[in-house]
Amino acid sequence: MEDVALIAQAQAWLAEDPDPDTREELARLVDTGDHTELAARFGGTLQFGTAGLRGELGAGPMRMNRSVVIRAAAGLAAYLKKQGTPHGDDTAGLVVIGYDARHKSATFAEDTAAVMTGAGLRAAVLDRPLPTPVLAFAIRHLGAVAGVEVTASHNPPRDNGYKVYLGDGSQIVPPADAEIAAEIEAVASLAAVPRPTEGWETLGDAVLDAYLARTDAVLAKGSPRTARTVYTAMHGVGKDVLLAAFARAGFPTPELVAEQAEPDPEFPTVAFPNPEEPGAMDLAFAKARETDPDLVIANDPDADRCAAAVKDGADWRMLRGDEVGALLAAHLVRRGATGTFAESIVSSSLLGRIAEKAGLPHEETLTGFKWIARVEGLRYGYEEALGYCVDPEGVRDKDGITAALLLTELASDLKADGRTLLDLLDDLAVEHGLHATDQLSVRVQDVGIIASAMRRLREQPPTELAGLRITTAEDLTRGTEKLPPTDGLRYTLDGARVVVRPSGTEPKLKCYLEVVVPVPDKAGLPEARARAAALLERIKQDLARAAGI
Repeated sequence: MEDVALIAQAQAWLAEDPDPDTREELARLVDTGDHTELAARFGGTLQFGTAGLRGELGAGPMRMNRSVVIRAAAGLAAYLKKQGTPHGDDTAGLVVIGYDARHKSATFAEDTAAVMTGAGLRAAVLDRPLPTPVLAFAIRHLGAVAGVEVTASHNPPRDNGYKVYLGDGSQIVPPADAEIAAEIEAVASLAAVPRPTEGWETLGDAVLDAYLARTDAVLAKGSPRTARTVYTAMHGVGKDVLLAAFARAGFPTPELVAEQAEPDPEFPTVAFPNPEEPGAMDLAFAKARETDPDLVIANDPDADRCAAAVKDGADWRMLRGDEVGALLAAHLVRRGATGTFAESIVSSSLLGRIAEKAGLPHEETLTGFKWIARVEGLRYGYEEALGYCVDPEGVRDKDGITAALLLTELASDLKADGRTLLDLLDDLAVEHGLHATDQLSVRVQDVGIIASAMRRLREQPPTELAGLRITTAEDLTRGTEKLPPTDGLRYTLDGARVVVRPSGTEPKLKCYLEVVVPVPDKAGLPEARARAAALLERIKQDLARAAGI
């Protein structure tokens, strides 16, 4: 009977699926009686949350497809209409829609525009695949009530996603996510969703030009602009916008990693299109060995993240997100920045030390720029996963283009003094202690493994890691004085910190580790680094055993 019900469910979905590609795919599964695959696609519904939607492309409610996107857009439209007064001056609220160059992204964007128009809202679609920060900028620039970016960021080629922003230019947070999800659930059928074939606006170069003009505010007037860079777009949409921003700023034209320069939804040269993944930067390093730049810069495919690499001895190495976060903070402090410096709880505590010494406010938030962007008086925010917000008045989200500009300005400043980014990192370690971070990240096929590991840590919590006593153990599901509840654990140790949480966008358990080692002077740095590395490795091993992973 279960098989009969599954086939009936698939046939009902098939009857209203507007996409010939997924119709053909689903019809084949029904015809061949592939009940295992059908059960995987119809065993539930792709859940809408604070990350919006993200999943593998394909037919059925557990995949990303036109039917799922149309329902999501209809739910968002219903939610927006219930909110009442439009954000802008027009009688109907404006929804701005952007998209990356992944499979189906342009189609999903057009479907969203049609649904918004059919619901009586105004819709405007960016005219080509552009970085996510351009969409985040456009929301505030145009006075929109909401924005949608169709992207799966740095996920594998088979994935796509649907990211929702509200009129303040920030990604959604509770309770908006649950309220939108309820409206999506209330969509009876696609036939009940009006989808005209026209009536929305296509946004030309004016929005992009305004975004580029805003990047002027990121750099200091008269600052050096001499640093030479190698740049990879990681097969994404960052190249043209970054080159335009660098030309506008007067930096030398970046040397491109040609094999990864143009958008390609197959991401043929990388296993995962994420600069943090092993091998992803190999071509960029090869180009750097050939051209000997001052800095290597990479964006992820939707260009909201920025990675950097520097020459360390005879070869090149990636800077950790926490290192770049500290470098940008130190640069802004030196330039006299005022306002709050913010970071996620999984990022390095070094930012707090830098802010405290500068007499600036410092805040910690839950993971994600949806939280960082909402910090009152925000001047600078970052998280260790290569996300940096250096111009919150322009883009209330992470922005890999403006972060690249600011980092290249810093490299130019240091170059003028015969110094490098590594020299500044050494200075920060001597001044504040060596803050060394690492991550234990476990990707799983069965998400039940993640739940099992979290349960085990809660039921049998460790009392020490790497011989360091755990002084405080917090179950973040209860929330704290400053943090709302989240599925996570935080351990404070003598000279170290560990945060454990399931990823919000991938089937991963992520454990964020930090140790702080005092450094008496620059001569003591090698010994401090060796001690920190050994401690981090022992913490990894002990934590893996405690979690059963």
